[in-house]
Amino acid sequence: MSYSHGRHHYYERFTASSFAKGDIFAGDVTAGEDPVVRQAAIDAMGDMNGTAVVIDPSNGRILAMVNQKLALSPGAEPCSTIKITVAMAALSEGLVTSDTPVKLSGFRMNMTQALAKSNNLYFEEMGRELGFERVRHYANQFGLGELAGYNIAGEQLGVYPDQELPASQGGVGRMCSFGQGVSLTPLQLGAFVAALANGGTLYYLQHPTTPQEAASLEPKVKRKLDIAKYVPDLEDGMAGAVEYGTARRLRANFHELPVFGKTGTCSDNGTRYGWFAAWSDSPQGSLVTVFFLEGGRPTFGPRAAELTGEFYKDLWNRNWFASKGPQDTAAFPRVFPQQNLP
Repeated sequence: MSYSHGRHHYYERFTASSFAKGDIFAGDVTAGEDPVVRQAAIDAMGDMNGTAVVIDPSNGRILAMVNQKLALSPGAEPCSTIKITVAMAALSEGLVTSDTPVKLSGFRMNMTQALAKSNNLYFEEMGRELGFERVRHYANQFGLGELAGYNIAGEQLGVYPDQELPASQGGVGRMCSFGQGVSLTPLQLGAFVAALANGGTLYYLQHPTTPQEAASLEPKVKRKLDIAKYVPDLEDGMAGAVEYGTARRLRANFHELPVFGKTGTCSDNGTRYGWFAAWSDSPQGSLVTVFFLEGGRPTFGPRAAELTGEFYKDLWNRNWFASKGPQDTAAFPRVFPQQNLP
């Protein structure tokens, strides 16, 4: 049963541990990764059970993938991270813009507020208006249901179903608010977020296994998505999530750069999932991160966002951003205003 914000979730029993048993990074293939990025991801993860994937969205290179066994697994329910694919579908179809008020039960809300606060009713309504066939079409276009990597050894496939959930299980609305019935991998989510960050190029992700492979990497384009004009609408809500919404724990650790992200929290058979997918903006270019945690009650999306903030802070303190170019990143932050829900 998926996690919900209602009172009943307090009685859910979790049987999985949120904390790693043994060295979960021991079997990773690391020679082709960026060692500074990798160490920052490991340090941020700490003793939590999970994986982190860091991607250069300008070419699809995986800079670091920690706990590769989990990162390459068949994935898990995407929880509320599915909302960014639904939002982009709704924008692409012209149903709404970021500030179109949508009438829900007893109140109105726009997309910026709904993404920032991860409102389920809003995305259930978007799902019903789109209908399953359109929702699935866009999900497939965005890379769900297909391998994200190019010849990445051991990568397994997340699945997007061919038919909608039965009405008794919430139908297409439930699929669009929690991703129920969908299996999403960290690589699939990372590839789509990279396409958002770069304006619409869905790259095959590549994970170099040697320094030579990393140096000679040639980007491989899977397809071009016609989404560039809608990304600013999505950015408003994903910036809001970090500044005042579900991902605001990130700002406890890191303030130096704009970060656009989406949390996700849900559970299945005693295991709780915590997702946070994001991209940062700097004069040296963007960086895409997916933190995915598995466990019990201490595991949830805001915790994944908090770890992402620790990751960025670590990179900042190691001068990783400054080393990528001559510009002064400290002068770059944008301020996003506090928004009040109706």
